[in-house]
Parts: sequence; C-alpha cells; structure tokens
Amino acid sequence: MKINKIQLENFRNFDYLETDFDDVNIIWGENAQGKTNLIEAVYLFTGARSFRGARDKELVKFEKEKSRIKIEFENNEREQEAEIIIDNKRSVSLNGVNNKRDELSEELKAVVFSPVHLSMIKDGPRERRHFIDAALCQIKSNYRNLLKEYNRALSQRNSLLKDMVKHPELDSMLYIWNQNLAKIGAKIIYQRLKYIDALMPYASEIYLGISSNKENIELKYSGCSEFKEDISDIEEKLLSAFEESKLPDILNRNTTKGPHRDDIDILINGKSARIYGSQGQQRSCVLAIKLAEAALLKEMTGFEPVALLDDVMSELDEKRQDYILNNIKSSQVFITCCDKEQILRLKEGKTIHISDGKIIGGE
Repeated sequence: MKINKIQLENFRNFDYLETDFDDVNIIWGENAQGKTNLIEAVYLFTGARSFRGARDKELVKFEKEKSRIKIEFENNEREQEAEIIIDNKRSVSLNGVNNKRDELSEELKAVVFSPVHLSMIKDGPRERRHFIDAALCQIKSNYRNLLKEYNRALSQRNSLLKDMVKHPELDSMLYIWNQNLAKIGAKIIYQRLKYIDALMPYASEIYLGISSNKENIELKYSGCSEFKEDISDIEEKLLSAFEESKLPDILNRNTTKGPHRDDIDILINGKSARIYGSQGQQRSCVLAIKLAEAALLKEMTGFEPVALLDDVMSELDEKRQDYILNNIKSSQVFITCCDKEQILRLKEGKTIHISDGKIIGGE
C-alpha cells in the first residue's frame, strides 16, 4: 500500500495543495501551519472520522462551501484513485465510481499516532480498551457487531438492576441476563487476549529498537479474574463474577464487572508506564504499540497500512528520534515535526516544508 500523490482544495487552512509522496515523508514547519491537517486528510481515506475528533463540516475551509481531497495510490500492484468531497455530508468515490464511506476502509488502512493517544498511558482503562477494540474492528469483521451486542445486553441488565431496587422479585430474571452477558463478554475477552498475545512480539521488538535495547515493554490484560485463553473458562468466570457482584450492582444500579471495566496494564521493565514512566518513555510505549498494530494488521489481513505519526519527536532523545526517522521500513510513513534540525538526520525519504497552508519546499 502506497499513496503516491494528494490534492487538497479548501481543506482546513489549505486553499490548494498538491504534492507527491515517498516511502518516508517528513512534514515539517512551525505550529498551526497545516502539518497535521495534511496527514488528517490522508486518514479520512480509511473511511473513519478525523482522528482529532472534528466533525466533517469543520474540515471545510472557513467561508468556503465544500472541500475536495483526492489521492492516487497503489494497492495490490494496482494503481487507483479515490476522492472525497465534503459539504453538508461526505461523499466518496473510488476510481470514478461512487462508494459508501466505509468501503474505502477495504482499500486503505492506516495507523495513526497523535499526542491525544498518550491518553492510552496517562488516562484510565477506557482509553486502553478503546485501542484494543478499535484495532480488533479493523481485522475482525464481526467484532464491531459483538461489541454492539454486548453493550445492548449490558444496557438491558442495568435497566433490570434499577427496577430490582423496588421489585426484588425480578431476581430470577437477573440470572438469565447474567448468562447472556457472560456468553457475549467471554467472546470479547477471548479476542482481546488473543490480540494482545499476537501484538506483544512486534511491540517488544520495536520498543527494544527505540530504547537501544535498554528497556522492555509488556502488555497484560487485567480483568475481574485471571483468564485462560479458553472461551468456556472465561464465560464461567464471568458468570461467577456477575453473581458475586449482584448486591453491589443492585445498590449501584450498574454492572460493576465485565469486559466494559477491564484494563490493559502497560509495563516498562516490569513497572507501570503510567506511574513510573518518563514523558519520553510513555511516548515511546504508545509509538511502539501503534507500530506493532500496523505490523500485525499487515500479517493478519495482508493489507499494508500507512503509518501517520503526528508530533512524534517531542520529548524523545536523539537516539530515539534517529530510530523513528531511519528504521521504520515496514510501511509508508508520514511524520510531522517542528524542528528542522531533527530532519537533517533523515537518511532516505522526502521532506515537505509547510507554512501558512502552502508547501515552501520539498526534496
């Protein structure tokens, strides 16, 4: 998978921009000039919303009616074109044929690192669960439906818990919902465990490279009890957990245990990255996990995702920066940074200098 060229019209702060790309692309310039806007435009071709959380209408340049983005790319040794037009809604076309928005995800996949993703380390379990679930949705076609099914059953159980405060005779119905929730939840936990197990060799190798073989990374799934990688075992333990937490759940009117409350512990040399990791170590952890996600996505789907690394150099020492610039070879890479001195160490690739929504130079 490789993006060869992009055209932008009235997108964010760009009136018009056209440029081609190499295997490694360093997009540099001062803050608020359009660096992140460029890789955000690339990311939209995965069919997803902006990784910055912006609504589509916010992507259109101020006082303009619509924006247009077009890319030329290679996939499976085939040259293709895709176009996105954003006005009141987003419309997409592939090779001149109108398509549904999510159909683009079958042609282009991307893994993105942004400073907001540091929340995976710094914030609570929800961010780490979201990473695992989003990654699984890209490689398992039925996983999104499984999450929807679980959330629907969870909502129904919570509604029953609220009713049981005044109607304890509903106790017999609760066991039925416990069984249903345990059955679906076991499938989710099983997929998460398998994913972490497959991700770890890649994350470990990449983190060792980033840290010059001085540090190790480890990911551990943390749930209501220790699970084996067997669905029936997980289901049995989940059912027991729901039964044991019945009284607290009724008092709280909420389900306090299950995959919606589980966590993924991220460790550096056996210690919590969130508690003990430096800013640079935390950033290195997230980067290693994201690049491992890209490698695993390629292994499991055959698609080679594009790596979009926004402001990845900050708070990293020179050795870690050198690794990022010159050792990520498994996919096409886009890196944004502010410091010109950082890109001078790039051995192969293209640099693109952006100022005020315009390309000043590239080589």
